[in-house]
Formats: sequence, C-alpha cells, structure tokens
Amino acid sequence: MDIKIEKFNGDIEEFKVEKLKNSLRRSKASESEIDQVVDKIMPTLYDGMKSKEIYKTAYSILKKLNRVSASKYSLKRAILDLGPTGFPFESLIGAVLKHHGYTTQVGITLQGECITHEVDVLAEKDGNAYTVECKFHADPRAVSNVKVPLYINSRFLDIQRRWNNDPKKKSHLKQGWLITNTRFSKDAIDYSECVGLHLMSWDYPDNNGIKHNIDKYTLYPITTLTTLTKKEKHLLIEKNVILTKELYESSYLLEKIGLSPIRQKRVLSEIKKLCNL
Repeated sequence: MDIKIEKFNGDIEEFKVEKLKNSLRRSKASESEIDQVVDKIMPTLYDGMKSKEIYKTAYSILKKLNRVSASKYSLKRAILDLGPTGFPFESLIGAVLKHHGYTTQVGITLQGECITHEVDVLAEKDGNAYTVECKFHADPRAVSNVKVPLYINSRFLDIQRRWNNDPKKKSHLKQGWLITNTRFSKDAIDYSECVGLHLMSWDYPDNNGIKHNIDKYTLYPITTLTTLTKKEKHLLIEKNVILTKELYESSYLLEKIGLSPIRQKRVLSEIKKLCNL
C-alpha cells in the first residue's frame, strides 16, 4: 500500500504499518489487540491523511480494548494537555529528578552575579546543584533551536558565578539543564554538548528521555487517564495534582470535583493498573 501521510511536524512520509504496530507495542498492547487496531485502521487510510487522524483512531479503538495501554499510547499527547502554562510540566520533571535521587525545589528565584533569575527547578545531589529550565510546548511540532540553549547557558553562568563564590552555599553549582517535551534542533544539541549544558527531550538522550523516565518510574500525568473528562483533569491540575500517583494518594479530591462513587472506583482502578500499585 503506497499511501503518503502528513506527520505532526508537517513532513510527508510513506505510511508503514510496522511503524504503527511498534508504537502500539510500546504501549504494552497485546499482539491480538494490535492486530485488531490495525485491521480497523487499514480500510480508513487515504493519501494525504494526517498522522494525527491515525493516532486518534488508534487511540479510540485501543481504549475499548485496553484502557491501560490506551493511557500509555496517549502519553505524548497527555503531556501537551498539561498546558497552557508550564508549571505542571515543571512539577512532572521535578518528580522525575526525585526518582533519580535529587532533592528538588520547583519555581524559585536565584541571584546571579548581574541580575536575579527565575529558575524552574533547582536539583541537588551528592554536594552538587543543578539549575533546570523546562521549555514546555503545547504544539507538538515545536522545535527548540540553538537560541534557547544559548540563552539558558548565559543565565546558568551568571547564577554559577554568584553561587560558587558564596561561602554560605553548601553545594557546588555544577551544571545547567534544559528540558523540553518536544525536541531540539541539531545546532541546539551540538552547542549544548560543546558547553556542557545537559539536554533532555521526549526521546533524547537515547534510553533516558522523558518518555523512558515516565514509563520506567510510572510517573504518568493525570491527563493520561481515560476515565476522566478533560474538564475534570484540569480541575485537578488547578488543585496542583499532576501525577496519577498523587491523585491515588489524594483520592478524596475525586469526590470534590463531582465524581460519583462508581466513577471514583473506576479512576482508582485505572491508576492501580497503570502504575502497578
């Protein structure tokens, strides 16, 4: 089947059924479930179809077959749905860093040599400190170009000069980090490698990007849940509940946002299966 599809970033590529299957496998769907999704999607394909349409159809079918796999399959979109502000994404990154053994503070102000700076996350571990800037994009096509790490590195250097000359500081400010939920341009990666700025994106570095860490530590945002409406998810985000594990520990909030006892049980059951609780 020679069908061209339009990707999220606007590029045109040939549709490959194996690529669709692999994306479904990453959600831990069974081979039987994958075959059912593919069998229903194949007749609907047409030349020029957007990959977004294929994703929506696959998600809808998978949701009926396996809600937990559907939650994992929707992870990239779920992170985009954390917006419009970047604070929920910063909280998610803070949780990832905690699972790597860092102590973290989210949304603080630090004094530099020249000016003060708002820092998204300050992480500390083994006597070293790291300033972490989170670049959240609501558009999946967005790319952080070299201007972003240039700016972030200059901020880091200003803070570092002040921090490491302050005798009251008990840790050494070692490195700046820049994290985005989409991707970096090649120039951004090359520059950051040259100056020692640590980068993380959806799938960068290999086997240590955002998706890998969320799956490894089951740090799924509440926007992945199939048992909540979009409105209900944003009511919870307004209450600073970002992760499904946080919601499980504060389940009383489900009643506060108007869920019936039956729906509360469904939500908690989905979280237990999704996070292996």
